[in-house]
Amino acid sequence: MSSSPPSSGRGSGAWAVVLASSIGQFLVVLDVSVVNVALPSMRDGLSLSGSALQWVVNAYALTFAGFLLLGGRAADLFGRKPVYLAGLGLFTAASLAGGLAQDAEMLIVARAVQGIGAAVLAPVTLSLLTSTFPEGPARTRAIATWAAVGTAGGAAGGLVGGLLTDLLSWRWVLLINVPVGVLVVAVVVLGLRERHEKTGRRGLDLPGAALVTSGVAALAYGIGRTESHSWGSAQVLVPLVGGLLALAAFVAVEARTAEPLVPLRLFRLRAVAAGNVVTFVAMTGAFAMWYFLSLYMQNVLGYSAVRAGVSFLPHTAGVIVGSKAAPRLMARFGIRAMVAVGGVVATAGFGWQGLVLNADGTFLGTILGPGILMAGGIGLLMTPLTDAATTGAAAREAGVVAGLVNTSRQIGGALGLAVLGAVAVGATAAQGAEPTEEQLADGYAAAYLVAAALTAASVLLVGLLPRTGGTRQARTGAPPEVPAEAPPEVPPEAPSAAADAVIHTAG
Repeated sequence: MSSSPPSSGRGSGAWAVVLASSIGQFLVVLDVSVVNVALPSMRDGLSLSGSALQWVVNAYALTFAGFLLLGGRAADLFGRKPVYLAGLGLFTAASLAGGLAQDAEMLIVARAVQGIGAAVLAPVTLSLLTSTFPEGPARTRAIATWAAVGTAGGAAGGLVGGLLTDLLSWRWVLLINVPVGVLVVAVVVLGLRERHEKTGRRGLDLPGAALVTSGVAALAYGIGRTESHSWGSAQVLVPLVGGLLALAAFVAVEARTAEPLVPLRLFRLRAVAAGNVVTFVAMTGAFAMWYFLSLYMQNVLGYSAVRAGVSFLPHTAGVIVGSKAAPRLMARFGIRAMVAVGGVVATAGFGWQGLVLNADGTFLGTILGPGILMAGGIGLLMTPLTDAATTGAAAREAGVVAGLVNTSRQIGGALGLAVLGAVAVGATAAQGAEPTEEQLADGYAAAYLVAAALTAASVLLVGLLPRTGGTRQARTGAPPEVPAEAPPEVPPEAPSAAADAVIHTAG
């Protein structure tokens, strides 16, 4: 399957591709943070128990993580436009059902279906770009725009969620997706043109789909259980081991089936394999910026949800500037150099943030400077990483490659938040008592210092990436060998249950 704008990326349908991809990613990321802000109002409005409230978050996270690869492969087999519309339609319908929910069961089921719709939609938003724009500067610029808009969705979620919840009700954090979804459907139907190449071999690898979906979902669930159980407990080990066994069986099935869900030969492409490994490691620390800083502003500094959302605007600007600057810098210095620079800048930001967090912090003295470094570094880091992880695969496999990138981010972020959440809880030193503001600040500071170490580890892995781009292309005009980036799915695409542990501990 391929789309047919000119290689320059300026064809008559190119604008619709970039618009559809960017808005789809914006919605998927926005829905995470916008719902998190409304959780207390949801609890009060529907009389939700603590476990039910956690499942409002986890139902989305588990189905999203589990169905990403299936969604990406479906786009390759059946066409990106129809799969995009199917994912967006499912996401929009589930948003309507969740906004009208009358009890916990209806809300949780709606969130689970939302996660499936998002898992179908997210890989298509990236594969639309990588299959439309040939490898080179045009694709890099398109993906940088997609990254910046998606990141803005995550940052805007807190502000939008706070405003909707305060001015209307919690229901509107879900209902707002309905008019937006209808508008985007109209744009895609009328403006997006796609030529899908018929292959005659369109069977979906159902055994592989079942194994990878259950395996990834089990891993996400097991990581989430670390909120209330130790890593060595049966409640954590059983789903983790079960997930790993399912993924091992998935690999065995994929090696033998004629039409695999994920062709294993993709991992022989150095850029794809190394890009996903480095992305996974980088994401274990990257989500800390949004998550723990939101807790710090609200639980320690006493900010309202709206004020916290506004305070994240410089971070949003930092990611956007980093993402948009990355394509030009990549053409001059190459992918390896930009991943290394972005990782070093982000590491410095995380370390600075961990050193200055305290109970008497201020926006100008504590939040602004480290935030700009963290955000700018993440923007510089993730654009070349996504570029690398989507390079070398055929257009007919763009969907599954995009699914791999999203899965690496999701599982890396979930694992990172579980580890960092445990660090934050342990460092409060409350010993069973209600933690003080100073103890909470100490816990969040410790999480940032560990996040700095995790981000630094991704810099050490830069050597795995192939050498591409650099000053030769800048002098000769030859296009870089690799595409560009994916945004940090800010805040994790739905914080795991382990992340919720920090909220609970923070009171």
